[in-house]
Amino acid sequence: MSDPILVVGATGMLGEPVARQLAADGYTVRVLTRNPEKAKEKFGESFEIFEGDVEQPDSLDAALMGCYGVHINLNGGPTPESYDRIEHKGTAAVAFASMKFGVERLTYLSGTSVRQENRHFYGTNAKFQAESAIQDCGVPYTIFRASWFMESLPLFVRDGRASVIGKQPHPVHWVAAADYARMVSKAYQTPEAEDKTLYIYGSEAIPMPDALKTYCAVVHPDLQVSSVPVWVIKLMATVTRNARLKDVANLMAYYENFVEDCDPTEANQLLGAPTTTLQQWSEAQRP
Repeated sequence: MSDPILVVGATGMLGEPVARQLAADGYTVRVLTRNPEKAKEKFGESFEIFEGDVEQPDSLDAALMGCYGVHINLNGGPTPESYDRIEHKGTAAVAFASMKFGVERLTYLSGTSVRQENRHFYGTNAKFQAESAIQDCGVPYTIFRASWFMESLPLFVRDGRASVIGKQPHPVHWVAAADYARMVSKAYQTPEAEDKTLYIYGSEAIPMPDALKTYCAVVHPDLQVSSVPVWVIKLMATVTRNARLKDVANLMAYYENFVEDCDPTEANQLLGAPTTTLQQWSEAQRP
C-alpha cells in the first residue's frame, strides 16, 4: 500500500510513533511542520515534509492534496486560550480542509476523560470541541480516547526528584505509544473502525504513584518517589507567574478526581488490544 497519510503533530512525543508505524506498514507518510529542517533531521528522506501551520488554513493545502488519510495529534496549552486555539480550532481547520480536498479517513488522539460532564476543565473542553468538529466535517473518522501514556512518566522526574502532583489515587490504564501507534495504523486498514470513538486502555490499571515507582525502580533506582500537594504547585505557579506550571497543577487537580470507567472492548476487538506492560516498557527505557 502507498496511500498518502498526513500526520499533523508528527514531531511530537506521540505523533512520531504513529508516523513511523504508518511508514512501516507501507503508507506514504507526510509530515506537517512549522520547521521543515528540524523535521527532515528527525525523519530523513523517506518521509514527505510539508511546511504548514494549523493556525493558517491556507498553508495546509499542499500537504492535503491527494491524501487518503490525516492523523491529528495536536498539543495546545498552557493557557485555556491556547488549548482552544490549537487543540480545538486547529483540529477543526484540518478537519474541514480535509473534507475540501476529498480525504477519505481522519484519525484523532483525544483523551479518556473527554465527555460532556467533564467540559468544565478547559483542556477537556478543547478536545470535546475538536471531536465535534471532526464528527461534523463529513469525513469518516476514528477518534482515540486514550488513557495516560507510559511516555509521560519521565516528565515526573525533574532536577533529581521523582514527584507525583496530588494524591492521584485512582488506577490508570497505562498505554505504550507503540501499541497505540499500531492501533492507529490498523484503523486505516479496518472499515469497521470508521465513525467510531474508541477507548484505548493498556493491559494494566496502576495508580500513578505506583506506576512512577515501577519506572523509577528500573530507570532511576537511586530516586525515591514523593508526592507534592496540588496547592503547593498552584502557589508556586502564582508566585513565579509560570503559566505552564499553572496548567500542570490544574491538570493534576482534574485527574485527582477522575476515575477511568469506560470500556475498551470494541477497540481491542477491532484493532488488537495493547500488550506492553509497564515493566516491559520501563526496561526498554533503561539507560
